[in-house]
Amino acid sequence: MTASADPSADSPDADVRPTLLLVDGSSYLYRAFHAMPDLRADPGDPASQPTGAIRGMINMLGALRKDYPDAQYAACIFDAPGRTFRDDLYPDYKAHRAPMPDDLRSQIEPIHEVVRLLGWTVLTVPSVEADDVIGTLARAGEAQGMDVIVSSGDKDLAQLVTPRITIIDTMTGKRRDEAGVQAEFGVAASQMLDYQVLLGDAIDNVPGVDKVGPKTAAKWLNEHGSLDAIVANADQIKGAAGESLRRALDWLPKGRELLKIRTDCDLAEHVVGLPALDSVAVGTQDTTTLAAFYEKYGFKTLAKALVSGGGSKAARGRSAAAADGPAVDLFTDPPPLSGDVKLDYEIILTWEAFDTWLAQVNAAELTGLDTETTSLDEMRARIVGLSLSTAPGRAAYIPLAHAGPDAPAQLPIDEVLARLKPWLEDGSKSKLGQHVKYDQHVFANHGIRVAGYAHDTMLQSYVLEVHRPHGLASLAERHLGRTGLTYEDLCGKGAHQIPFAQVPVERAAQYACEDAEQTLHVHQALWPRLEADGRLRGIYELEMATSDVLFQIERHGVLIDSAELAAQSHALGQRILQLEQEAHELAGQPFNLGSPKQIGEIFFDKLGLPVVKKTATGKPSTDEEVLEKLAEDYPLPARILEHRGLSKLKGTYTDKLPLMVNPDTGRVHTHYAQAVAVTGRLSSNDPNLQNIPIRTPEGRRIREAFIAAPGHVIVSADYSQIELRIMAHLSDDEALMTAFTEGLDVHRATAAEVFGLAPDQVSSEQRRYAKVINFGLIYGMSSFGLAKALGIDNTAARNYIERYFDRYPGVKRYMDETKLLAKAKGYVETVFGRRLYLPEINSPNGPRRAGAERAAINAPMQGTAADLIKKSMLAVQHSLQKEQRATRMVMQVHDELVLEVPEGEVDWVKAEVPRLMAGVAELKVPLLAEVGVGPNWEQAH
Repeated sequence: MTASADPSADSPDADVRPTLLLVDGSSYLYRAFHAMPDLRADPGDPASQPTGAIRGMINMLGALRKDYPDAQYAACIFDAPGRTFRDDLYPDYKAHRAPMPDDLRSQIEPIHEVVRLLGWTVLTVPSVEADDVIGTLARAGEAQGMDVIVSSGDKDLAQLVTPRITIIDTMTGKRRDEAGVQAEFGVAASQMLDYQVLLGDAIDNVPGVDKVGPKTAAKWLNEHGSLDAIVANADQIKGAAGESLRRALDWLPKGRELLKIRTDCDLAEHVVGLPALDSVAVGTQDTTTLAAFYEKYGFKTLAKALVSGGGSKAARGRSAAAADGPAVDLFTDPPPLSGDVKLDYEIILTWEAFDTWLAQVNAAELTGLDTETTSLDEMRARIVGLSLSTAPGRAAYIPLAHAGPDAPAQLPIDEVLARLKPWLEDGSKSKLGQHVKYDQHVFANHGIRVAGYAHDTMLQSYVLEVHRPHGLASLAERHLGRTGLTYEDLCGKGAHQIPFAQVPVERAAQYACEDAEQTLHVHQALWPRLEADGRLRGIYELEMATSDVLFQIERHGVLIDSAELAAQSHALGQRILQLEQEAHELAGQPFNLGSPKQIGEIFFDKLGLPVVKKTATGKPSTDEEVLEKLAEDYPLPARILEHRGLSKLKGTYTDKLPLMVNPDTGRVHTHYAQAVAVTGRLSSNDPNLQNIPIRTPEGRRIREAFIAAPGHVIVSADYSQIELRIMAHLSDDEALMTAFTEGLDVHRATAAEVFGLAPDQVSSEQRRYAKVINFGLIYGMSSFGLAKALGIDNTAARNYIERYFDRYPGVKRYMDETKLLAKAKGYVETVFGRRLYLPEINSPNGPRRAGAERAAINAPMQGTAADLIKKSMLAVQHSLQKEQRATRMVMQVHDELVLEVPEGEVDWVKAEVPRLMAGVAELKVPLLAEVGVGPNWEQAH
């Protein structure tokens, strides 16, 4: 496939823009220290210099530079010792943090040294925290038109995210761009500071609003838009959380000041010429001194590879947290299979050569197959060429649509595909690829339904090493020690990028042949590991089958009522226009509501509004935080804020969705990415159908535009209380299993157990308490968390938990045993064997270890739920095909399947789909799926 068609591959933006890499060194040195084994400069002397964190930092920086090889600016930022303004503002700031372990403290100076030797600028600014240095540099880079990549595992930095600033975590593969922040936290990146202020920061000992957790914080922000608006409406917010909010009103400004990342720090002594960033330009690697450093600290493989000029296979593509568990040697060279491969590549330009290769692939046990195409849009991409491989090093490229004055005569594409079609559609002829779903769509665009896809190396990696990158380049380098041409090597970048069809055939052939045969070679490294583990192999087979069902869902698409969206856009547009007119009246003149410069002139020069803060250049700021503050007292900023919110909803959804309708099908065709979420859940993009806003009336109305064709209806089938049922199965708790087996209201049953009442005596408030306990404990909630959620004191919460565990001892046993098992293995598993890795489960840092322990309890439930919905998709699709039904699955959203159903099949679907979903696994409690029917997605709920 065309390189950038692989969603797991790292591709630069289409525009040619300089890139600034900023590494949160303080975050990563701790994570490297806790994730790595106890390495020593002298392996035979336990008292010698510890080196695990040093090695982890080398690995992480190497992986980052590999992923962003063209970055022109780079800096690694560490906290300086001593106090900062936050300590003066709040004496209890970070009061509960444990002191740095001695073994880590002794590695700080060597880490700084090696980072510099690797060509990075090292920054430690007295009295300024690393986050604030990062924030200031990120905004400076953004202001100069750069793409800014911040590498950190700290979620607090998400408040910096903008279209130009992205947070990545090389240790987990997590990417926090605007869409990633919204998906992870349920709020926009611009709302993250307000979100953090509501929650507080237990690690830094910064209080939030008591009884307010992530769901409540996200709910409030989606309803009100900002913390200032929440505060303004505090009297109308009901319940215990509302009372806590009102009690916290005096604290919130200080909480904001503590948690806000500064973006205007004075770094003049450390970054010469700021806001220009020439002093953090990427430097050259000091090879001689670096080799001596490696020898000194016992990194002999790195030193040897550096001196020989080959670079270290161990350092390339491996991250410090990418261990498969304690038994894995992170630093061994690739297995013998990865040795030098003799390349035998061929360009097929004659029918004689074509027939020879057709005979080879017909006789082969397994053939690597890849396409080069005209587009990343899988529904519209056309084939430029095909590559085939029957053995590592052995491959051929069939150019079919290359153009240009030097392009050779090529075999006719229609005839080539016609001759290949019997082999492509023969399920007995085994094929493999990297992200085969994309290639399935490409072939389908030419009228070919490929059968016999036996393997997908992207999914093999996803099952074996979910926490690592899954792009072919990463896989080949990580497992084989091999590199190759990149798409940018052939086509260039940005405005100067040429279509693949214009690449000279000889260069295109090398690239395409590498794609096919390296995929086959990677398969030979990964498949034996899957074959050797029956449970992982089962998960891989589930993913392969799911990929084919997703292809069919994507291919069919979902029908959009563009007229309904147009009506919604019109209504939003009318309100936006009204707000614009009101803003002009309040300002006393027309102005551009999207222009910070004009807003600043109106606010501060004409109206004399107070200056809340200034930009890095010393001018009064008009960012969203300033608008929200001023909106408390002035109507004009309030109008601008509402105008922006409605404009975003209109631009992102009601205007954009109709433009994404495929003109050939009249439907929207999303892309479901499998190899993304560590829990096994699917993600949807282009468009994202899993993240449509439903917290506001305007957002919910968007789902009304997802409709059925004439003579059809929409059916939604959703698992009921799936994670609690999985907990009952995993814990083997008799009382919890009885509640589900007898079809009781599980929250009422829990309340009866905890409060010692008959079920019919349980009050609605007691049921609510039980519901919080049920769901809280499966997320590993502590007594402190429960007290906060219920608005009670810690003693009462502890008593509730003790009573709960007295009544449900199996749940307590499961939690204790799961944490112990996770600590021993470094991972937990779903019911069906999917592995979920926990790199901080043995961390000496209490809060991080506690977080990993909570994840250990919950991850098997989330992961099992993901496995179950995939099994349901397979069962439903199989039944539809077996029964030759016209019903089609059109969407999968979390634990829900959405179907487009002919009116004559509604009764069958309402009966059969819940039965199939309930029957995909034999758990110790019954699974239950509920269905709804309606003319659109919203009404089917």
